[in-house]
Amino acid sequence: MSTTTPTPLLADLVREVRKTREYRKLTDAIPYTRYMGIGVENLAGEMLCRMTYTPKLIGNSLIPALHGGSLGAMLECAAVFELLLQTDTERVPKVISLTVDFLRSGKPQDTFAKALITRQGRRVANVRVEAWQDDRTRPIASAHALFLLAEP
Repeated sequence: MSTTTPTPLLADLVREVRKTREYRKLTDAIPYTRYMGIGVENLAGEMLCRMTYTPKLIGNSLIPALHGGSLGAMLECAAVFELLLQTDTERVPKVISLTVDFLRSGKPQDTFAKALITRQGRRVANVRVEAWQDDRTRPIASAHALFLLAEP
């Protein structure tokens, strides 16, 4: 017989986080975001995604530069969190397509991202995301994603 506390359903957790703005409850409930060090924060009055630097994120140790896959994962997570927290959807949106543009090497330091929902229909949403480190006006990567919000 197990004595562990059952984890709340994602829909319940998302509703709670929308009200309380305790974003860490949501990101901590997802093993992948915990492993990657990806979280959501309210910085200067806006919701930003942060990927905390750890050496496992390095792809090229000679430069050193962040791995492109870790940047792509962060951009996708930022888009998903934006959709979960800013829309009525209670299911994790499914990626239809994701295009990432790598603009410059990511340094071994924390990386930030901001997602913007550019168009949302009843079943599909378009999201644009930019990631930066020191200077927000000099993004290191950007992405355009198309998501399915609900089952047909």
